[in-house]
Amino acid sequence: MELPLVVGVDGSDSSLQAVDWAVDEAARHGLPLRIVYASLWERYEGARPSFGAGRPSEEIMAEHIAASCADRAQRRSPELKVSSEVLPDDAVSVLLHAAHESFALVTGSRGRSEIAGMLLGSVSLTVAARAVCPVVVVRGGERNRQSSHGRVVVGVGDSTESSAAVRFAFQEAESRGCALHAVRAWRRPAHEHVDQPLVADDAVSAHEERASTLLADALRDADRDHPQVDVHRQPVEGPAHKVLLDASAEADLVVVGALRRHGHFGLQLGRVAHALLHHSACPVAVAPQRT
Repeated sequence: MELPLVVGVDGSDSSLQAVDWAVDEAARHGLPLRIVYASLWERYEGARPSFGAGRPSEEIMAEHIAASCADRAQRRSPELKVSSEVLPDDAVSVLLHAAHESFALVTGSRGRSEIAGMLLGSVSLTVAARAVCPVVVVRGGERNRQSSHGRVVVGVGDSTESSAAVRFAFQEAESRGCALHAVRAWRRPAHEHVDQPLVADDAVSAHEERASTLLADALRDADRDHPQVDVHRQPVEGPAHKVLLDASAEADLVVVGALRRHGHFGLQLGRVAHALLHHSACPVAVAPQRT
């Protein structure tokens, strides 16, 4: 069975940008697009006595938003298989449940108002930190969202958290026909051989060489499975979150991993992913790695 790409909407400008991005993504991968709107109107309206035949305004609004997003998606890609539905639950629960039968989840980064924006930001963060499938938060400038740079960036950290991110990044680069820039950040201890310049130079070379080796090891299997992808390996000195934030400025998508520890139900999101979700100049994909 073909898993759909799922996008969560709320009617905000940010969620409409997420719909547009999700349409293009689903078309690239040949996937159906499922649009979901989470609404608790049934829970609250169902507890009240009904004094009239009129439908609750929240129900009408929810159905209108879902239907208008579906229409927007269909107009953007007439051949795409699109479905939409309103689900009676909170947004986090709806999206986390949908993740079990999704290729990936897509969300925006802001809500319908200042207060809603804070809530939706929390929803996006929570879903990215807990979902069992990749989650893409659509953010950044228009050129980045429109895939104008021809570049996917993947952050390669420890092998325990990077393999799923690497696989997802290769799939994205292949589907887009663009270059993949695999980045491994490295740092030397501040106190290392500071009074011996020649030794310090050797130490820098050693750190960089080790980063290059770890990068090659992390990419080997996916590189073999996707030989047509143009891969650029980039060991870069600096804090990982800063290195990837800098790279996001000229990227269409940045991909990072996140561990999902069995039996652990709290937020499972590292510092690097957290920084990118808040500050990246392009859409961010968080690919979960089970341990």
